[in-house]
Amino acid sequence: MGECGYRGGYCEVINMDPEVKVQLIKSISAKLCPTVSGQAAMGVVVNPPNPGEPSYENFEKEKNQVLGDLYTKARMTTEILNSIDGIKCNEVMGAMYAFPRIFLPDEAIQEAAKRGMKPDTMYCFELLEETGICVVPGSGFGQKEGTYHFRMTILPPVEELKQLLEGLKQFHIRFLAKYKIGAYSEQQSELGQA
Repeated sequence: MGECGYRGGYCEVINMDPEVKVQLIKSISAKLCPTVSGQAAMGVVVNPPNPGEPSYENFEKEKNQVLGDLYTKARMTTEILNSIDGIKCNEVMGAMYAFPRIFLPDEAIQEAAKRGMKPDTMYCFELLEETGICVVPGSGFGQKEGTYHFRMTILPPVEELKQLLEGLKQFHIRFLAKYKIGAYSEQQSELGQA
């Protein structure tokens, strides 16, 4: 369980080998302690208001609003990304991120090699430079060799996220045109399967 914005969290481990526990404690001991506000946030996470307490109704209302918005944004992100030629995204579930696969023309892959960059890194830099939209290249996450992805958050408000996704769609169309949308090499056969 964790609260990423405050960098607080905890885990419970049951039936751990004693030698592994020693190493885990060493690792934990070497890390910085979360801020006081992070510790307070975790206190609330593990001990939410109960029915009958003064803040319970407001807590439930806010929690349901946040979870409902996340559900809406996850569905919208998946649907819009999958509507774009050359992008395939698994359903966004249980996370604040989408990790779509991008199918890049051979010309873009060759251009990235000339620049000494990974193809998805070049894509992400061009997206940032042209639109101001910042996503993270999938190559930083150990993606399968020969595949290209990016990671993006779904946390902006619904209307802002919708605009962001439209901007990404328009960029992607221009990117494919710029690199002549030629063959996708081995990626092409996987487009329907990704």
